[in-house]
Amino acid sequence: MTIAIIGFLAVFLLAFAGIPLAFAMLLAGVGGYAAIRGIDPALYMLGQVVVDASANYGMSVLPMFILMGLFVHKADISSELYEAANAWLGHLKGGLAHATLLACSLFAAISGSSIATAATMTKVAMPPMRRLGYHDRLSTGAVASGGVLGVLIPPSVPLVIFGLLTETDIRKLFIATIIPGLILLVLFLGAVWITLLINPSLGPRGERLPMRQRFVALKGVWSTLLLFVLVMGGLYGGVFTATECAGIGATGALLIAVARRKMSFAGMLSCLKETAMTTSMIFAIVFGALVFANFITLSGMTNALVEWIQNSGFTLTGVLLAMVLIYLVLGALMEAMGLLLLTAPIFTAIVVEMGVNPIWFGIFVVMMIEIGMLSPPVGMNVFTVKTLLPEVKLSTIFQGVMPFVIANLIGVGLIIAWPEIVLVSLRWF
Repeated sequence: MTIAIIGFLAVFLLAFAGIPLAFAMLLAGVGGYAAIRGIDPALYMLGQVVVDASANYGMSVLPMFILMGLFVHKADISSELYEAANAWLGHLKGGLAHATLLACSLFAAISGSSIATAATMTKVAMPPMRRLGYHDRLSTGAVASGGVLGVLIPPSVPLVIFGLLTETDIRKLFIATIIPGLILLVLFLGAVWITLLINPSLGPRGERLPMRQRFVALKGVWSTLLLFVLVMGGLYGGVFTATECAGIGATGALLIAVARRKMSFAGMLSCLKETAMTTSMIFAIVFGALVFANFITLSGMTNALVEWIQNSGFTLTGVLLAMVLIYLVLGALMEAMGLLLLTAPIFTAIVVEMGVNPIWFGIFVVMMIEIGMLSPPVGMNVFTVKTLLPEVKLSTIFQGVMPFVIANLIGVGLIIAWPEIVLVSLRWF
């Protein structure tokens, strides 16, 4: 336990000193392993982990989904998604905020990136909301919070990484998000409704469009929705593996971008280059996390924690609530991906020993990470919106996301109380 705690402290100190998290975990993992077994076994372990992880066919899911998201972004479909959502929801009280959340969920479902969704929808949704008199607190809160839906709704990069780190079936993880994703969207819409019930001046009611115009608005997004249905339908139906699904999605997104005349040869090369850079960064982080996890396993920390929990008489609910508290504290201090990499292997080993389904736990972890992306002082989605809207106070955005943080916590509470919310969809597909 002592050497494991020293290893965690080393990672934190190195990361806060400015060393990239991937190398901080590599250094701490190799150093800790060498302290227990010697330098030669530690270096052998390092090489073996990198080779084995690189040869893992499942790793190819990451670059394909990243490339798919970049092609979708290049196709510039965000404005059409927003217009379609606004046509159907804009007449409600705070309708543009509802439309923003729905458009964010659709865009996130295709792009797979929370930060990209927040950045894109800030540019698309903020001008009309400001023009119609929406308060910045509600509008920025909706945009920043809508982006986190991309963390849960497939294709989700954090879910893919969780699957790779814990050797959990990625396809089943994606299937398990169906009901929690819909519940979270409804809870977010409810957060807007309650916010306006308390303070109606934050968002006015928009114009009700005739039914014909609502269907006309869907014409601009039919190809995108078709791509989503093809990719996710094939995955849920067992026609495609997760890797095949990613490849088909990237190809379909490229065809959409070309059909819209948004993709040049130079643009495609730019997307490929950015995919390579992003993938390399994520692979390095995954390698670091696996090396560090090997060190933690060798130290005996995981087994010691499991034994301590069993002897202490904690119930499973008590352990999960303790993990909620840990994620809330660390999520306020750490970037979401780093939090996932440091905690997922250890926490998964603990709860699996207590009889928890790792698929369920993957959804739980990702939902907790969503909260960290909105929590002060390191909420990445909040800072993304702030970067694009420098005139808006950071405190205003954090106030705006608080109702959605509460909604997310309610969602976590629901899946803890009724685990079948997550697991029932696995019986359908």
